[in-house]
Amino acid sequence: MNLTNLNAFEILKLFNSNKISAVEYVSELLSHIKLREPNVEAWAFLNEDLVKSQAKKIDEKRSKNLQKPFSGIPIGIKDIIDTKDFPTENGSKTCVGRKPKEDAHLVKLLRENDIIIFGKCVTTEFALSAPGKTKNPNDLECTPGGSSSGSAAAVADKMIPTSIGTQTGGSVLRPASFNGIIGFKPTFGSISRSGISPISYRLDHPGVYARCIEDIRIISNLIISYDENDYDMIKNLSLKENIIEKSDYKFAFVKGPAWPKGDEDMKENFEEFISKSKLNITEITLPESFDNALQNHEIIMNGGIYSSLKKVYKEDKENLHPYTINRIENGLNLNASDYVDSIESVKKMKFDLNAIFKNFDAIITPAAPGEAPRDLSTTGNAMFNGYWTMMGVPGISLPLLKGKNSLPIGVQVITSWKKDNLLLNISDIILKDYQ
Repeated sequence: MNLTNLNAFEILKLFNSNKISAVEYVSELLSHIKLREPNVEAWAFLNEDLVKSQAKKIDEKRSKNLQKPFSGIPIGIKDIIDTKDFPTENGSKTCVGRKPKEDAHLVKLLRENDIIIFGKCVTTEFALSAPGKTKNPNDLECTPGGSSSGSAAAVADKMIPTSIGTQTGGSVLRPASFNGIIGFKPTFGSISRSGISPISYRLDHPGVYARCIEDIRIISNLIISYDENDYDMIKNLSLKENIIEKSDYKFAFVKGPAWPKGDEDMKENFEEFISKSKLNITEITLPESFDNALQNHEIIMNGGIYSSLKKVYKEDKENLHPYTINRIENGLNLNASDYVDSIESVKKMKFDLNAIFKNFDAIITPAAPGEAPRDLSTTGNAMFNGYWTMMGVPGISLPLLKGKNSLPIGVQVITSWKKDNLLLNISDIILKDYQ
């Protein structure tokens, strides 16, 4: 049995039946990482001794029947998320050697449940657009996407079954699409951002990577938890509430304002997927309020970037990547009235989107412009994700399509606010329908 091929929920069954130990499992993963990491380069920091020490403690608890329900699941953490026993350098020369004094809130929750923190996964600089060292494990000449580059690549290459990323534009769903795995971004305000380097407080979302819905549920349930220190959090969101199952969910196929800029290969694949699906799908056109959605997201994000990174820009500009400098200066030169106009436009978009969800259970739309670009100097374009991120609705990328080069293309599925549990149920249905 090759343990690296198994998902986390399958490994838990082996743990609970005493067929393998946590030490045996992490040792096999570490061996696989040693073999593949020189090519993929998904990790910013990985401490083999620390990983084995965590696994040994979990085995000792299990021998005394003191284990937690999900003890021993390995996870990778994006390197903009603070960890007290690993450096957190934000993918930037300006943060080399930075060692946080405490864990981010979501990391604390993972540790409380005996999840094994394997290490820190490569991020683009400050989760923007300057690429890190990571390659796409499906084709090493292709980008893994960004900004959660290492988090997605490590799961895709079976180095670990789960990982944590973040999304401000398309930084969870786009890498999921490019790497051929599942990426889940829950409702805005459901996972705490305390201890995470910010880009835009109006847009930042933590998210989860895995290779199956069961694992997405496990990790999401552990970290969807209210934190009073994150002022944008919502209360009482859970993936455990009962959902009334329907025999015929209604789906809206949305091309959206980014569609004209998508690859022709992606468009053909996507329309074929829609036409052959057994799901109840109706193509709709978004209201006029979405006409400037791409620009509105860019304006709001640029304003957030400058607000979040102006200190490092003023004090250590010479050590920033030119891409990062450009993004910060776009915010520096932003007109305040344009920012306010975009914020007001979002209100109308949300109102109109809510009307769509009164008639449809979910929206289906592309997760990326196409296959991963064969260009390591870019992380691809987030145009198919940004305005949905701006809406704050839960979204997921499902690895359903293949492009002309046999590389993955994800299908993005979106439900209404706080309908995260419904989204995961629907995702299960779509995966089974397509398979």
